[in-house]
Amino acid sequence: MRIAIVRESFGNERRVAATPESCKKLTALGFSVHVEAGAGEAACFPDQAYQQAGAELCSDVKALYGSADLLLKIRPPGQRPDLGDELALLRDGATILSFVWPARSKVLLDELAARGMTALAMDQVPRISRAQKLDALSSMANIAGYRAIIEAAGHFGSFFTGQITAAGKVAPAKVLVIGAGVAGLAALGAAKGLGAVVRAFDTRAAVREQVQSMGAEFLEVSISEDGEGGGGYAKEMSPAFIEAEMALFRAQAAEVDIVVTTALIPGRPAPKLWLRDMVEAMKPGSVVVDLAAETGGNCELTRADEVVVHQGVTILGPTDLPSRLATTASQLYAQNLVHLLTDIGGAKARDPERGDLGLDFADEVLYGATVVHRGQILWPRPAKAAPDAPKVEPKKQSDRPTSDKVGGATERFRQPALMYADRTPGNERGTTAKRAALTWVMAALLTVAYGILKAQGPDTGQDLATALFLERLTVFVLACFVGWQVIWNVTPALHTPLMSVTNAISGIILVGGLLHSKGPVASAPVVLGLLAVLFATVNVAGGFLVTRRMLKMFRK
Repeated sequence: MRIAIVRESFGNERRVAATPESCKKLTALGFSVHVEAGAGEAACFPDQAYQQAGAELCSDVKALYGSADLLLKIRPPGQRPDLGDELALLRDGATILSFVWPARSKVLLDELAARGMTALAMDQVPRISRAQKLDALSSMANIAGYRAIIEAAGHFGSFFTGQITAAGKVAPAKVLVIGAGVAGLAALGAAKGLGAVVRAFDTRAAVREQVQSMGAEFLEVSISEDGEGGGGYAKEMSPAFIEAEMALFRAQAAEVDIVVTTALIPGRPAPKLWLRDMVEAMKPGSVVVDLAAETGGNCELTRADEVVVHQGVTILGPTDLPSRLATTASQLYAQNLVHLLTDIGGAKARDPERGDLGLDFADEVLYGATVVHRGQILWPRPAKAAPDAPKVEPKKQSDRPTSDKVGGATERFRQPALMYADRTPGNERGTTAKRAALTWVMAALLTVAYGILKAQGPDTGQDLATALFLERLTVFVLACFVGWQVIWNVTPALHTPLMSVTNAISGIILVGGLLHSKGPVASAPVVLGLLAVLFATVNVAGGFLVTRRMLKMFRK
């Protein structure tokens, strides 16, 4: 199955849909990758690197389009100055994988449907946990938010961080971010890293902690209303909320030096949030960066891809911020495509009759991402009805998995939690009391017997070896009891940290086993000592591996 990678046709777009590294992965998935000569030069990926990765370079671009089964792009198909209409160059029934923006691309959808094509839109991938590795919107928004601060710094006439010099004091810049999605949080992080005083506003109360975790102040209005619109986007708010919001922005306009707006509503023009009077209330030299410029802009004075200066305030309306970090943006986007094609099944998913990818719409991700399928427009798709929650009956003790072969790895990790969750309080207390009583009785009997033997001494004729064995058996039983009580009464959530503590105990066992491994090899003390060394070594090594894996999860 042939994949075509071509140069982007939109404006000054410098990104490319595949990198040499992603071409290797696509080839491993069974695809035949063909790249237009010079397609990756603007993103610093030379033709030679593609060839070394196993891709085939094509100088006949029309033939490349015409022979493609699957076209990978970033922007939707458009007009190329050197070739004309990209869509017209593709064969009927071909598949396109790119950003599509179906809400504002009705003509494109109709053309795709008329020619029996299939289109998967990267902007329609459901924003769910399982699809994070495919979320190209977040990948690009992260770059856009970071780059917005860099662009603002280039037009701002002062430091971001505060400074005290011999010539005087310079106050830190105050940055306001409107919209705390992926782009907004990236902008907050970049501004905070440069030393600015950061604050953010969002209609979704759920992002408060995320904003505060970035070291920013979360601004609120007095009206309580949640703006969560699903999929990580905000919904349109009530008139009363908008009025309170505008009052808050007017108060902030006189204080802040830099404003970054990121608010978008799917399928609708960008809401106007930073009005002319707010711009006029800002100090001369201030900067507004409007990330929603492509859909009309959040600022009333924004003009797409232009720099507007109004009463000393600079308003930027870039539509190509990810393209300004073309190398990294291409790498992230290409990896998103690889993950999607991997989930589809690679070239093995090819339909032998039609020659295109066979898509399994039982997969929620593919269900949401496909906007046109074999000539049928599927967007907007009705939401799937949520299935009725299955009734969960309490598990019996005999029903629990008893080996690694039952339930797989996931079930093995769940077992401790299930064991604790399934206990009946009354039964648990009764069973624990019985076990504790039995253990204490055994320990008491062993202790009394040991005391009697000690009192009699070796002169009574009692074998010294028997006394020594009884002494160690007593210690062993007491150690088992203490260990059982410690582990059993610790909540499962603390089992992993507890492993670090048991490593120290295993180390003591290891030393003890070494000390008792003296004498004839076949003797019982030496055999038991060596077994103790073996088991303690396994426990220590396994404990350190698990602990290291746990700590690695918290490293950036």
